Amino acid sequence: MTTPAETSTVLWPLLVYGAIVFSLAIFILGLSHLLGGRRNDRAKGEPYEGGIVSEGSARLRFSSQFYLIGMLFVIFDVETIFIFSWAIAFRELGWYGYVGVLVFIGLLVVVLVYEWRNGALDFGPNGKKILQAYHRMTQKPDPV
Repeated sequence: MTTPAETSTVLWPLLVYGAIVFSLAIFILGLSHLLGGRRNDRAKGEPYEGGIVSEGSARLRFSSQFYLIGMLFVIFDVETIFIFSWAIAFRELGWYGYVGVLVFIGLLVVVLVYEWRNGALDFGPNGKKILQAYHRMTQKPDPV
């Protein structure tokens, strides 16, 4: 059980830290208000103002392939978090953890090859089809 005297000795560094953070935030906000720009352009009043006058509509159509690549990126990005957490606990996990991460990485490679073979990673034009069409165009018809 802590006494009130012990509690006050524990809390005062936290209060000093909070006061420093609060005063620093007020100082930075005040400084940015004093030194900030005061221009009022046409782009300033638009939503998502970035200083650039927008052209056209924001209603663009994206290919479903774009979203598929985005989802695959997020999935593989989250899996790297698991590998980093294994690396942090490497000594505690020992050989059991090492074999586990090898199986995990093996499964990642199998899934990546599967996605590649099914064409999930093909987000550009198919070069073979373009070359075949080019060869068909450049071939001279046989005189009959």
